[in-house]
Amino acid sequence: MGLGNRIRFSDFYRPFPRQREFHESRAKYRLFGGQAGPGKSHAILMEACAQAMKVPRSDTIVLRRTFPELEGAIIDKFRRYIPWREMGARFNESKHIVAWPNGSTTRFGYCQNDADVYQYQGDEFLFIGIDELTMFTLKQWQFLTSRNRCPVPGSFPNMAGTSNPGNRGHVWVKSMFIDNRPAPGMERPQEYDPNDYAFIRATLEDNSIYANDASYRKSLDSLPPQLYRAFRLGDWNIHAGQYFSNFDLARHTARPQDVKLEYWWPRWISGDWGYKHPSAFYWHAKDGNRVITYRELYGAGIGESELGRRIVQLSNQDRDLNGQPIRIRSVFGSPDAFSQRDSRHTVASQISAELRRGSLPAMAPADNDRVGGARLMYELLDSDSWLILTSCPRLIECIPTLIYDEDNLEDVLKVDHTEGAIGDDPFDGARYGLKSYQRGVPIPQEVKDAAELARISDPTSRMIRAYQLKLREQNYNQPFKPKIAPRWMIQ
Repeated sequence: MGLGNRIRFSDFYRPFPRQREFHESRAKYRLFGGQAGPGKSHAILMEACAQAMKVPRSDTIVLRRTFPELEGAIIDKFRRYIPWREMGARFNESKHIVAWPNGSTTRFGYCQNDADVYQYQGDEFLFIGIDELTMFTLKQWQFLTSRNRCPVPGSFPNMAGTSNPGNRGHVWVKSMFIDNRPAPGMERPQEYDPNDYAFIRATLEDNSIYANDASYRKSLDSLPPQLYRAFRLGDWNIHAGQYFSNFDLARHTARPQDVKLEYWWPRWISGDWGYKHPSAFYWHAKDGNRVITYRELYGAGIGESELGRRIVQLSNQDRDLNGQPIRIRSVFGSPDAFSQRDSRHTVASQISAELRRGSLPAMAPADNDRVGGARLMYELLDSDSWLILTSCPRLIECIPTLIYDEDNLEDVLKVDHTEGAIGDDPFDGARYGLKSYQRGVPIPQEVKDAAELARISDPTSRMIRAYQLKLREQNYNQPFKPKIAPRWMIQ
């Protein structure tokens, strides 16, 4: 929306050329930014106020993720740079709403959690501006687009965001605004229209105030390499907070037709089980020191027995020179699949029953060292010891989206797939396989005890041995839960 002569802001706001390009864009959805310092927050604030002044009886809003960020980046700029009293406006400090003399309003709000967007359910906004858009999730963005409407005849509802590369929303923002394709996790990707989206790239040099500020430039130039690329260069191919910053599509992925998997290489399977959340299972092969992850089974709503059957079917596609199925050495599953769901069956036992019918090993509990597994994956990538075939699209999509957990910088932030992103299920599924196969997973003592008892056919002998194991548990404080031995433990 042009400010120029249509809105009399010229006395206190003279936009830089890139800011003016942002204001004059006719795209329904705009992204303004890239590098740090081009005046992004200032521009989106002015846009919200200008549109409210231009269209009588309309409502506009500017959002940040948290209230402290809103106070510092938006409300403070409003007080300092917009002479709202001279313009005849009223500002309700407690409600953070500006009432303009033409009957329009501009609101300042925040959405720290996904559910916070529902406070705007029922509202209608001519313009929705989101400062630091990559701090928001796709789910929040999609909901807010439903609030982007205006009953005023002839009005043009639109939205805009500002951002540097990085943070939790980096992937979906990059997909929609930079790469011009539907974002991972979109509910109806077929409705994405790239013509609705525009990216106005801005650099530090576009802001005449900071472009010649040697101190500010020096502070950006001295950032660590990853932050330097994000904030100083505005490089959308890497983002701040990215855990696997060493992941490179050219180095770490390959097409199946370009890699020959030899039948004698050790092979194993690993997976993160879920029903409402997606199950993510992966097939791995080992060529010397290099692991090749070559197949993916991903999807929600797959029952335990059906999941086991699909694993068998996919495994049977791998054949040796005699046409026989290649041996799978291990199947590692998420530890929660072994928790007792009822008195008889666990998720793992139901999956394992199908695996055994298909001549595969039963599922074994994976090594669940999350930090150790993440660090191992990083090291494997760093040494080019892990290759992922493009037949694993969800895993390839997931890895570059993962960021550090602010509460534990050695760990990957736990992300649910419903938060507008793919989530970390593929990461967990692959991690179980890499960590468990590399380090080995001991069989729990209680499983060994249950298997030993199941092999004893004589009731009296079994009772005596059970009593001995119980005494051992009392003496050494070791777990003893010999309920029903898994079939794979009984020879």
